[in-house]
Amino acid sequence: MSISAPPSRTATRLFELITASWVAAAVSAFAELGVADAMTSDPLPVDVIATRVGADAEALHRLLRACADLDLVEELPGRHFALAELGHALRDDAADSMRGYARWVGSQAERSTMAHLARAVRTGRSVFEEVHGRTAWSYMNEHPETAAVFDRGMTDISAQLTRGVADGYDFGAHRTLVDVGGGLGGLLSIVLSANPGLRGVLFDRPEVVAHAGPVLEKVRERCRVVGGDFLSSVPEGGDAYLLSNVIHNWDDHDAARILSHCREAMTADGRVLLAEVVMPDSPGPARTAKFMDLSMLAHCDGKQRTRTQFADLLHRAGLRLTRVLPCHGTSIVEAVRA
Repeated sequence: MSISAPPSRTATRLFELITASWVAAAVSAFAELGVADAMTSDPLPVDVIATRVGADAEALHRLLRACADLDLVEELPGRHFALAELGHALRDDAADSMRGYARWVGSQAERSTMAHLARAVRTGRSVFEEVHGRTAWSYMNEHPETAAVFDRGMTDISAQLTRGVADGYDFGAHRTLVDVGGGLGGLLSIVLSANPGLRGVLFDRPEVVAHAGPVLEKVRERCRVVGGDFLSSVPEGGDAYLLSNVIHNWDDHDAARILSHCREAMTADGRVLLAEVVMPDSPGPARTAKFMDLSMLAHCDGKQRTRTQFADLLHRAGLRLTRVLPCHGTSIVEAVRA
């Protein structure tokens, strides 16, 4: 009697990598449906959860039992489920919420773009315009519902990636901080709260900053909100210009253009501060930077840059790199006038 060989370890590992998109899809569906907000740490029958989120009970049971293997929920006898600690971060009201980012990654705009990554690698150019008929930024302007999901997702991921920035850099040494492309103002609010002598300016697209009020409520007496286009200009008079995960969205030409506007607008003693996930100059593990870099390639011709690449880019904008400060995953790239 022959004994069949065990599954190939290589094939098994590749299966896990190949089907990782299924896992991401399940997490995104969990977030899109608002399952975490409908649950508690106490067990609930799947029928009750389904009613609360407006889903088919049998289909939701299939989703939740899969999510139990991802530690988002705990599966209990009798088709009952309880929200697990990891799943709690997919609640809207969680301090470390990632629901917005999970919804964005599961969106049609994001998934259909990354499905064409191979073409982006072949051509060296983003595929978003080819897939959707317009650039990513034009698409957002024409699809406000998608833009809202994107903005919330970027707020979530920025809050996590830049969590150490407020403590890792001495913002208190400055007078006025201009947050360029600052979204809804989450990071600016944290920085201003930690530095009571600092004033701030939140600058982003008018349709974005229009919704920043609740986020900036605690610091509104020291914060001005300005809408505009940083490809054309930025508010003048700041002695610190913060761009958090902004420059990686742009190719070298447009990135240098944005940085040049900051140089022209800042005071003589000003600083440009880039909060970015910096790519290592030499080979080594850097999973977040490397896969974020592929996303930038596919979506917008942007990139995650090394220290050397940042120095070259800043030089093109009339700036000089002074230091790079690691801040728990994200780094502060600091520059002054050359």
